[in-house]
Amino acid sequence: MSTEEEKAVSSRAEEFMQVFKKGAEFTQELLKENERLRYQVIQLQEKLRVDPEPVLSSTEDIQLRERIAELEREKEEILNRIRQVEKENQDFAARYVEIETENNNLANLYIASYQLHSTLDFKEVLQIIIEIIINLIGAEEFAILLLDEKTSELTAVATEGVSREEIPAVRYGKGIIGTVAKTGENYFIDDISTYKRDFLSPMVCIPLKIKDHVIGVIVIYALLLQKKSFAELDYELFTLLAGHSATAIFSSKLYSESERKLSTIQGFIDLLIK
Repeated sequence: MSTEEEKAVSSRAEEFMQVFKKGAEFTQELLKENERLRYQVIQLQEKLRVDPEPVLSSTEDIQLRERIAELEREKEEILNRIRQVEKENQDFAARYVEIETENNNLANLYIASYQLHSTLDFKEVLQIIIEIIINLIGAEEFAILLLDEKTSELTAVATEGVSREEIPAVRYGKGIIGTVAKTGENYFIDDISTYKRDFLSPMVCIPLKIKDHVIGVIVIYALLLQKKSFAELDYELFTLLAGHSATAIFSSKLYSESERKLSTIQGFIDLLIK
C-alpha cells in the first residue's frame, strides 16, 4: 500500500469516526430530551393522582389533556428515533471493525509481498509463502505444487502439516488440481464443514499465475481450528497471494538456474585456463 493510499485510508477512517461521534452525541441529546419529557409526564400524572378532580375549567381541562397526548406522541417519536440511531450506531461500529480488519489484512499482505520479493533464494521464497498461508489464510495442512512442463506433471515442492511424499504427482489437466492448473480458475468447495481430506480433491486449489501462464498451484486440505469458514476478504487474499507467489517463485527459479549456468561456465573457463 503506497503512502497516498495509506493517507486515503486514514482519512476515510477519520471521517467515519467523526460520523460515529456525531451519532453518539445526537443519541445523548435524545436521551436527555426523553428524560425531560418523561419527568413532565410523571409530574402531570402525579398531579392528577393527588387531585383526581382538579378544579379546572372545561377549556383548561381540554388543553391539559391535549398537552399530555402531545407529550406522549413526542416521547414515542423520540424513543423510535433513539432506537433508529442505536441501530445506525451498531451498523457504524460493525463497519468500523470490518474496515479495521481489512486494513490490517492489507497491511499484512503488503509486508508479506515485500518479504516475498526481498529474496531470490528459492527455498526462502517457499518458506515465506508457507508462513503467509498460515498467518493470513489460516491454513493448517496444505502444499505448493509446481508444474514440470517437460513431464506435464504437478509435483509438491513444499508442504505444511503433511509430508511431501504423501502428495501424489498430478497430470496436467486431470482431476481438480490438474484442471485448475489448465484453466487458471480458483477452486473452492461449497461447505468446508463436511470436507474430509483427499490429496487429489482439496478444499481449496489456487493457481499460481503470471498473467495467463500457470506455473503451479496451492492446495489446502485443512484450516486451523479457530477458522471455521472463509470470509469475502479471503478470496481476494488468495488471488493476490497467488500472483505475488508465482512471480517470486518464477524469479527465484530463474535466478537459481542462471547461477548454476554461471557456475558451470566458470568451471569450464577455469579448466581451460589451467
